[in-house]
Amino acid sequence: MINHEYVHEATTYRSVSRLAGMTTTAPPFAEVTRSAGALRGFLHGLPGVDQIGAEQRVAMLGTRSIKTTAKAWALDLAIRMVDLTTLEGADTPGKVRALCAKGLRPDPSDPSCPSVAAICVYPSMVPTAVAALTGRVHVASVATAFPSGQAPLDVKLADTRAAVRDGADEIDMVISRGAFLAGHYRDVFDEIRAVKEACGAAHLKVILETGELATLDNVRRASWLAMLAGADFIKTSTGKVQPAATLPVTLVMLEAVRDFRAETGRIIGVKPAGGIRTAKDAIKYLVLVNETVGEEWLDPDRFRFGASTLLNDLLMQRTKLATGHYSGPDYFTLD
Repeated sequence: MINHEYVHEATTYRSVSRLAGMTTTAPPFAEVTRSAGALRGFLHGLPGVDQIGAEQRVAMLGTRSIKTTAKAWALDLAIRMVDLTTLEGADTPGKVRALCAKGLRPDPSDPSCPSVAAICVYPSMVPTAVAALTGRVHVASVATAFPSGQAPLDVKLADTRAAVRDGADEIDMVISRGAFLAGHYRDVFDEIRAVKEACGAAHLKVILETGELATLDNVRRASWLAMLAGADFIKTSTGKVQPAATLPVTLVMLEAVRDFRAETGRIIGVKPAGGIRTAKDAIKYLVLVNETVGEEWLDPDRFRFGASTLLNDLLMQRTKLATGHYSGPDYFTLD
């Protein structure tokens, strides 16, 4: 599966090692990340993506029908996977507190409704979210000059350290797409490594902004690059660029984490974000996960949805399944 032309020796794979305080991949991938040329050779040696085949695959899986008990389970799982997000210039502490309350109890009339996975906010709003959530739900913060990624590295690292200092336990960083598309893979790799170190114990989600990567081959290369550099999750999009998350892109990313685990033993999460608005769409993603990487990834620690409007439709469908009728779209709070 993997082109080992740039690997000096095929040794036993190990999952993750600690070196000088950084997360690094163990042999053989330590060899391919030691120089810009080796890294480029490895990434361009990855198998090409059959775009038509990927589109046909997701179209076929999208026809799967899930009913009754299985659907109820899927809806609750999808709620538990939501990173409930507000990333607007007009965000206020009051809005963030309201979002946190909704994330903790999405349906106040039904205590059996699960909480979301995380609340995702800008770094300046992390203290507000931490105070509101009191450890009951993860606090995620975008960082590294989100959404453009156009800032010096020291600014990006300061952004990350501030969010972690204030209590964020997950950081969503965005890569420099300009550097990636120019072929400066080592620069992107080093930046991810530096941000990973700045995260400390916080988990790192690396946003590829797949809508700007142009090809599925680039999505595969960027996925591997992020994983080699120490990402805990790979994420499709900022939600600020169209197209955002798509099923073919997510398929390629899921295949990448599957192959990465086969090579290293390390499990990486996947997070599609942007444009996923309905329960029907969310269930298509869950089917894709199950059929591509297996039930093991059907867990909020390994798969997330980045969304602001998806939660309401999940709640509406959940109520319909329980009561036999739809609540109006304004029955649940609008975010």
